[in-house]
Amino acid sequence: MNEITTEEIFYLIGGISFFVWCLATFLFSRISVKHIEREMAKEDIAPPAWDKGIGARMIAYAGIIVFPNLKRHASLVNIGATKRFCRKKDKQLALFYVTSAVFCFTIMLTVVFLYGPKD
Repeated sequence: MNEITTEEIFYLIGGISFFVWCLATFLFSRISVKHIEREMAKEDIAPPAWDKGIGARMIAYAGIIVFPNLKRHASLVNIGATKRFCRKKDKQLALFYVTSAVFCFTIMLTVVFLYGPKD
């Protein structure tokens, strides 16, 4: 019989965590970011003009929501408006997004360091 190796288990966990991170990205961008930007538009606060399609502001929104007391000297988005317009659902989705990203990248880096090219 074929036995499952540790390397295959890491690949499986890495693949699953990647798809969970993709799901978290999709949900956070479609639910939370759209809500925050819709509320900001009501107050005539425009999203960053330079971020059309890149998605960097999504990471900034998640960082502001998950770490609200972190001292920031500069941000990609309006910090006060983001804190004002986030709901409990947005906080949960931001935490899911950040946690899944950290877990996914941790697993991927572990696989690279353990099973990568042996130079």
